Amino acid sequence: MNILVINGSPKGNSSITLQTLLFLEKLFTEHKFSFLNAGQKIKYYEKNFNEIKEELEKTDLIIFSYPVYTFLVPYQLHRFIELLKENNINIKNKFATQFSTSKHFYDITAHKFMEENCLDLGLKYIRGLSADMEDLMKKEGQEDAINFFNYLIFCIENNLNIKYRYNLDISDRKEKIIYNRKYTNSSKEKDISKDVLILTNCAKNDESLRNMIEDFKSVFPYKTREINIREYNFHGGCLGCFGCAITGKCVYKDGFDDFLRNEIQKADSIIYAFTIENHYTHSSFKIYDDRQFCNGHRTVTEGMPIGYIISGDYEREYNLQTLIESRSEVGGNFLTHIAYDYNDDACNELSKLSSIMKYAMDNKCTRPKNFYGVGGMKIFRDLIYIMQGLMKEDHKYYKKHHIYDFPQKQRMKMLQMKLVGALISIPSMQKKMKDKMNEYILMPYKKVIDNAVKKH
Repeated sequence: MNILVINGSPKGNSSITLQTLLFLEKLFTEHKFSFLNAGQKIKYYEKNFNEIKEELEKTDLIIFSYPVYTFLVPYQLHRFIELLKENNINIKNKFATQFSTSKHFYDITAHKFMEENCLDLGLKYIRGLSADMEDLMKKEGQEDAINFFNYLIFCIENNLNIKYRYNLDISDRKEKIIYNRKYTNSSKEKDISKDVLILTNCAKNDESLRNMIEDFKSVFPYKTREINIREYNFHGGCLGCFGCAITGKCVYKDGFDDFLRNEIQKADSIIYAFTIENHYTHSSFKIYDDRQFCNGHRTVTEGMPIGYIISGDYEREYNLQTLIESRSEVGGNFLTHIAYDYNDDACNELSKLSSIMKYAMDNKCTRPKNFYGVGGMKIFRDLIYIMQGLMKEDHKYYKKHHIYDFPQKQRMKMLQMKLVGALISIPSMQKKMKDKMNEYILMPYKKVIDNAVKKH
């Protein structure tokens, strides 16, 4: 069988992820492996995509290989997917899967993104493998990789693959909706006491998104400024080089790290505005996402309210919904509202966004993190603690903001639980406490309620 590994890592042959595929190539010699360094050579393929057309069309199985970057695939692989679709390469009914490495920080959203795009391309998709970066160094990780490949061959031989789901079926989607402006630009002077940024990648011909942005500006009481990230002169996507881990400075000399910190992150709130493409948005936003790694794993905009203006069928994009919520949770941002034009009353949605955003800014709204936020930050906490020698800026930030909240430090709580456990393990105490347990548990809560003072 002809197997084409599309290596989405910007590191090319030096990719950690790629090593597992090379390991499999050495073991399964009955199959012919070929490798395409799509991530490393993305600029070249933007101009010379026809050179790989034949290789793509003759393969039996495509394996997308990549490290997870900021909840998704690297910008370079995202761009490659765009090129695949733009060039109308006929790879329908070929088998496809994916292999990624990460510390399991939102590998689920990255894998779902790739799955959705494989199905768009008409590929026979087989569920991929998400590995830890160090799994190949362990016997168990090697066995997992071998078992994955054997399962892959079994599925291909028996024609077992994931079919379109109802929310992905293109034939069942609504026609593109063009949002028409409902408001005129008011001559009323806007409040300039807050710095509200609209960060977009709006294309020049994107009428619907442009109209939504302008209507939001009209109804929002604060003056806004707009940055179109599509127009920023990025010298390239994140290389995963960790050069910024020590100094906080990016190896690129395009000034983005300073631009990010001074023009974007100093805002009081951010409205992200984009059109859905390929189950996220145009890759111009993904290069922005990835290049933010100059901030490492630091939640530097924590407490900032954010909102979204989205053009597209957002209701059917379940993975995008997860992505948006989880990003706000991990970042400690108050997610205000998501206004989109595939709605019976998009105009009213923009008004809602305006009202909620104003309230959130005026009242400094926060909310406790849910599973997305707590789980994500625990992964980062453990990662940075172990890698503190390399990720010095992250380590300083985590210490300063008391993110190292390891459970083993709660010694008094642990001692209390041991005492309670010892008591209730005694049969006579069990009998006495049987009807009193809930009463004991609720005692501190009742004390809080008794001492509550009405706030105005």
